[in-house]
Amino acid sequence: MKFVAKRLDVVEPSPTLAITAKANALKASGIDVVGFGAGEPDFDTPEHIKVAAKRAMDQGKTKYTPVSGIPTLKDAIIAKFKKENNLDYEKNQIIVGTGGKQVIYNFFMATINPGDEVIIPAPYWVSYADIVRLAEGTPVIVPTTLENNFQITPTQLKKAISPKTKVFLFNSPSNPTGSAYSKNDVYDLCEILVKERIITLSDDIYEKIIYDGLEFINPAMVSPEMKEKTFIINGVSKAYSMTGWRIGYGAGNAEIIKNMDTMQGQSTSNASSISQAAAEEALKGDQSEVEVMRKAFDVRRKLIVDLLNQIPGVNCRMPQGAFYAFPYIDKLYNLPKFDKIFSEANEKSRSKVFCDILLEKYNVAAVPGVAFGDDNALRLSYALGEADIRKGLERIQTMVKDLS
Repeated sequence: MKFVAKRLDVVEPSPTLAITAKANALKASGIDVVGFGAGEPDFDTPEHIKVAAKRAMDQGKTKYTPVSGIPTLKDAIIAKFKKENNLDYEKNQIIVGTGGKQVIYNFFMATINPGDEVIIPAPYWVSYADIVRLAEGTPVIVPTTLENNFQITPTQLKKAISPKTKVFLFNSPSNPTGSAYSKNDVYDLCEILVKERIITLSDDIYEKIIYDGLEFINPAMVSPEMKEKTFIINGVSKAYSMTGWRIGYGAGNAEIIKNMDTMQGQSTSNASSISQAAAEEALKGDQSEVEVMRKAFDVRRKLIVDLLNQIPGVNCRMPQGAFYAFPYIDKLYNLPKFDKIFSEANEKSRSKVFCDILLEKYNVAAVPGVAFGDDNALRLSYALGEADIRKGLERIQTMVKDLS
């Protein structure tokens, strides 16, 4: 008798979490591992946010809250959208969840019927496709190219749309590539989307981590018509270094929000009351440390891309946002010793074999590109100190020499 539900046959454990756990286990055993795997800032949560959380505890704000979030946090989210994105929302158009991932999960559970299609440009965040499958939807993966900055084109989008299309998933800046769409690029996509009966899910979690003076834009900001057809996901994890606090939020159609509230009410109920108080302070309080962290990421971004491109056979575009480099390593697969190792391995993915060697023999943790839908690359998080970035890249360079 099988005790596990069949629905789990369509999903895999999160590759990023698995690699991070393996790297942490090696570190715990005393091995000096350079971890490029984790998708979280290495900075501490700003002090004024922690003070707000402590104050909430001292004031006894430790009870259940409304499932969709405390009213004052919703007010802060609404104010953020108005001030930073020129978007107007009401409280019944906002939901707060236990991290952005839960909000995405609840969105798909509330909108997708069996057989509905979700267009996902690749490379994509590891959880998108599996969450769609859990909701009994069909991921329609649209490969993008390094040459086009890993961005879906209007022609590709139009071709991917079918009578079954329910959602188009938009993520800018992108995890894993760091690619960020320009205003013109977004407008071009919206010329197609505005004519279709499709919801655009805009994952804006890296909104505040953007470089080179690029102006952030999402489809909801293009026009009132697109705002009505767009559901926004955001949160405090990345910009405020609050990954463990687990607060994400969504904004959009009130009917979708109502159904997400029902879904959440029968699963986790409200997000942590203390974390909600901290998130409110994050959005309403001093924003200076967000810029301090962004500037530090910018320095690391330039360093890691420069060092990667010094390795023969590696091609890495300069990311425009987030804190990931996504170097193409497909030319390294032709190295004689690597080809031999791969042919002897019981594995279909070259990027996975590459990352296995990198961790097991050179003590460097990276995430294989196959986890993001592109086996020609790997993802390196530069959310770690400059000395560790240099050390890790030296080890990768040594590995390439050893495989030559």
